[in-house]
Amino acid sequence: MTKGKATNIVWHPGAVTRADREQLNGHRGCTVWLTGLSGSGKSTIAVALEKDLCARGVRSYILDGDNIRHGLNKNLGFSPADRTENIRRIGEVAKLFTDAGLVALTAFISPYRADRDQVRAIMQAGDFIEVFVDCPVETCEERDVKGLYKKARAGEIPEFTGISAPYEAPARPELVLDTQAQSVDQSVAALVDYLDAQGYLGRS
Repeated sequence: MTKGKATNIVWHPGAVTRADREQLNGHRGCTVWLTGLSGSGKSTIAVALEKDLCARGVRSYILDGDNIRHGLNKNLGFSPADRTENIRRIGEVAKLFTDAGLVALTAFISPYRADRDQVRAIMQAGDFIEVFVDCPVETCEERDVKGLYKKARAGEIPEFTGISAPYEAPARPELVLDTQAQSVDQSVAALVDYLDAQGYLGRS
């Protein structure tokens, strides 16, 4: 038994069910998991999508990679083990948001396929929508307003995804956004169309 690990714990369901919350909200809960290289457009798309969903009366919330590392995951670095733990924690939080009947929008590089698959595995069927924000590393570098790729190539940032650390693209994502060819508005429209067609947006 791992020292310090919680034992003798039981999940306590509340009197309000997920179905009750979804009926109140007027739409289904789910997690839209945006994955891709740094600079591919994940956060920009998530922000624009949240604004669009809000205008439609759909309750959503963004879990952004940088923002989460300011608080919940501020004790984690970028080693493979820490990246895995980073995604594990976010997956658990996104699961709670989904159970609350919200549309959780996540914008994380989440470079390892196994980690994303593990998040999918802890959710109910249909709750996890993997969206591959596909963009060549060369284009991501051109957009690099933070100068991260330049620092990574200079050896100043170790284990940088796409340069000195791997990125494993999704094998079977629910949706692929080609952000080299698509504008932000086009990407958001594609996401909204998918969510609507699959019945996530309810009466909105």
